[in-house]
Amino acid sequence: MTHVRTTLPSRFPQALPPGLEIRLMREADLLAYKTLRDAMLERHEEAFTSDAAAERGRDAQSYRSRLSGAGHCLFTLLAWDGEQLLGALSAERDGRAKIRHIAHIVGMMVDEAAQGRGLGRALMQAALALLAQDEALQLVTLSVTRSNAPARRLYERCGFSCYGRLEGAIVLPDGRVLDKDLMVHRLRPPGTAD
Repeated sequence: MTHVRTTLPSRFPQALPPGLEIRLMREADLLAYKTLRDAMLERHEEAFTSDAAAERGRDAQSYRSRLSGAGHCLFTLLAWDGEQLLGALSAERDGRAKIRHIAHIVGMMVDEAAQGRGLGRALMQAALALLAQDEALQLVTLSVTRSNAPARRLYERCGFSCYGRLEGAIVLPDGRVLDKDLMVHRLRPPGTAD
């Protein structure tokens, strides 16, 4: 069985926007990651299952579990413009034998200042390229708030399709109830796992 490598391929399916770099999160990046995550949770409560108030109290070191190879986390990718962190996403995998062929994209975020530059697509394509290196992986899943049409279009352009909907997936503090669309991307045909 092979595992996801901890280095990015030298070429992505899509060129990165000028001045941007995508790389794996390192321990030294934890504070910048927490800062971006806190801001995104605060400004976009409808997009995340985590809530800003609870996450704000976490220490940056508590995100060590999102480093490559920590627990169920395969990796976390970060998108940088010089010293400024603009985006992130994590990929996880359950260790149980019958579902080890499935990876999950979680915590996809791109700062508003960087939206429209192709950064979200570049992050997702980099993640899919890394995941495809593990021959045991066949499927990649994610969930997206149904009302988030731009994110859903991005995921569809990256090869994801909707396979279901979880109605009432999120209940916001103001009482709004939001549905999540469940999406999947097939890395390779069924039955080809190592």
